[in-house]
Amino acid sequence: MQSLPQRPYKHAKNAVVSALKKWILPMAAAALSTGIFIGVPRFTAPYVIVLMTSILMYVVLSVSWTVFCAPSQYFSLGIAAFFGVGIYTYAILASALPSAPLPLLLFFAGISSSILAFFVGLTTLRIKGMYFAIFTFGLSELLRHFVMWWEVNMTGTVGRWIANLEDVIVYRYMAILAVVTVLIAYLLRRSRYGLALRSIGDGENASEHVGVNVSAVKIAVFTGSCFFTGAAGALIATRWTYIDADFAFDPIRNMFTIMMSLFGGMDLLVGPILGAVSIGTISDVVLARLPQVSRLLLGLLLVIVVLFIPQGLAGFFSSRRWLSLRARLKKEGSERGFHGRGDQG
Repeated sequence: MQSLPQRPYKHAKNAVVSALKKWILPMAAAALSTGIFIGVPRFTAPYVIVLMTSILMYVVLSVSWTVFCAPSQYFSLGIAAFFGVGIYTYAILASALPSAPLPLLLFFAGISSSILAFFVGLTTLRIKGMYFAIFTFGLSELLRHFVMWWEVNMTGTVGRWIANLEDVIVYRYMAILAVVTVLIAYLLRRSRYGLALRSIGDGENASEHVGVNVSAVKIAVFTGSCFFTGAAGALIATRWTYIDADFAFDPIRNMFTIMMSLFGGMDLLVGPILGAVSIGTISDVVLARLPQVSRLLLGLLLVIVVLFIPQGLAGFFSSRRWLSLRARLKKEGSERGFHGRGDQG
């Protein structure tokens, strides 16, 4: 009888704890990370800022690609398409509206990529496997050649000039974009949409039978993820003086992004972040010292990861095999220390 009045209090306490874990703590961590990133330029060299900007860009690309493709099992090769649309949208708007604020231009660049992704989702997310991958790759190549044809035959020019921004400004905006991307991906994975997307990856027919609106979930998440890809393309374009279709829709960017996701691991959110930081740093060092064989070495690294660490670095370090290896090494170290003390005695 005395426990009955305590139930509302317990329900309220559980609701507060749930809200704290689901919303407040992730947002507080995002705000803290943003503050740290913004303060970094005061303590680092200009070259490090440029390198970190590139790494953060690939964090955005790999996380936004993984958040849809990993759970749904729809593997897109159209990253360059949405990235390039964001670049050209920014270039066109920046020349037409030179006094427009940068966040507004980035927003419309992301929206343009989302609109493209929405129509792609309406027409192609009913096909799966290699057919979806081939279609998205073909879309990227189609856009690249169409933009090139349009510029040569309609405008009489090739490429566009873009007003540069300071490296520190680009870095800070890219850091904010990366933090927001990771935060949205984290919240999505823990939401009912993330659960629905994982169930779609396990079996679309079973998901439909339990009441999941398969088409709506796929289109919504795919459209939202491509927003960040387009915004990242628009922002990184402010570091370049000149862009053209070959550069904006470069298919190598597809391979780099997917390689980072595979290298880091796609099962955990930290995986693509770890892959972007690792591959971004390695590629910069290798490109500076061995430019002729840089892509060969990165391709070899990808083959090694796929063959020997298929779950990626994040999956490997959280696997039982790594934990057992770590325990065995720790045990051997303690035994050596024990025998060493015994010999000294």
